[in-house]
Amino acid sequence: MVSTSYLSDSFPRGLEMDWSYKQQHLLMQGEISVKTKAHTAWGGAVTASMYLPVVRTKVWQQLTDYPRWVQYFPDLTKSEVIQRGEVKRLYQAAQKAFLFFTAQVEIYLNVVEVLGQQIQFRLEKGSFEDFNANLELRDCGDGTLLTYTVQATPVIPVPSILIQQAMNLDLPTNMRKMRQVICNSQ
Repeated sequence: MVSTSYLSDSFPRGLEMDWSYKQQHLLMQGEISVKTKAHTAWGGAVTASMYLPVVRTKVWQQLTDYPRWVQYFPDLTKSEVIQRGEVKRLYQAAQKAFLFFTAQVEIYLNVVEVLGQQIQFRLEKGSFEDFNANLELRDCGDGTLLTYTVQATPVIPVPSILIQQAMNLDLPTNMRKMRQVICNSQ
């Protein structure tokens, strides 16, 4: 008896409609899928997905080690848990160089974890009008599909198109770095 396996068979149910065979293949080969859109007049939203050749439980352990996020995101200068419990509180600081100036931001986030599946980040206070992020993990073949969605509006008015372009450039680079750190820790 011959068994045929298709790439789409390894993707979580429900994603088949969202991912073409070509997109699935590119993700499995290491590409980062990125979709940006406007979020308020001065903000942006981005969803990035990547495949990690690491089982979900191992990915989860590394992602919930929040001080380690400075290794995943080069612009992040500090990431610390300031309160533990059902809802965690994080403090994060970042520095980003733009054309003629350097922006420094800091945020306090409420973090809710759905064990092994999802991490929700919600702005409590900080350098943004709003900031929400959602990180989802799903089994995918022998590894994990990680999808990271961010919506943010900075306090300083910057046209939405510029925010989207920055997200479109920075997030894939950050996701590749995250994958490198996670995979090298195995």
